[in-house]
Amino acid sequence: MSTPHTTGTIRVVRAADRHHWRSAWLDSWQSFPATGNFDLTAGAHGMLLVHNDDLVDAGEGFDTHQHNDAEIVTWVLDGELTHRDSTGLTGTLRPGVVQSMTAGRGISHSEVNGSAYSSRSPLRVVQMWLAPERTGLDPRYAEADFTEELDSGELVTVASGRAEHASSKAVPIANPYAALHVARMRPQSSVIVPAAPYGHLYVARGSAALPDGTSLAQGDAVRTTATDAIELSTADGAEVLFWENYATYED
Repeated sequence: MSTPHTTGTIRVVRAADRHHWRSAWLDSWQSFPATGNFDLTAGAHGMLLVHNDDLVDAGEGFDTHQHNDAEIVTWVLDGELTHRDSTGLTGTLRPGVVQSMTAGRGISHSEVNGSAYSSRSPLRVVQMWLAPERTGLDPRYAEADFTEELDSGELVTVASGRAEHASSKAVPIANPYAALHVARMRPQSSVIVPAAPYGHLYVARGSAALPDGTSLAQGDAVRTTATDAIELSTADGAEVLFWENYATYED
């Protein structure tokens, strides 16, 4: 496979350089500082405001709390997440199942480690936030299982507000400038990360490499600006998440 020519800028953010927050039951590694009094818009890359990789102890989680005017996308890496919200919907997310939630004019929900307490199984989950295109929308919840599609090893669109994905299986988000792609890369393979004005690549597990040989380990992120497509390769296999963004909050 040939390596596409790349322009623009590429910034690697190492796992150890993320914001870290720890409580009695939550270990949160944040690509953008989100715990505390932070200006999320000022720290955003493209449309992405929050990108937390959280480890939740067995039997623990977030009790019922309120969100307004936020697009929340959730991806489970290990364990089970149980979701309940004020619209009456419930769901159990496992690896391979993506969730999107439009908070709109207001929604209350809880998110807890859904595994039996006796199993002591931790929940590892990546939660990502964007702002909606418009405020005051009707609350909405959606989920979809991409386990079969991810078996291909290719990059799969799992959540999107882009018009070109409207008829796809991707769960909807109320922001037309962003889409989330996931790949479970096989050993000795590569995927093409699409061109984007603003991109955020996250190595959720395993290791990968950029075309120039830069190595990426679990927890590392790559923030791109005005790049062409990039060939990402792996020797031992990797699970990667890529946000394709077509605007920023400064636009």
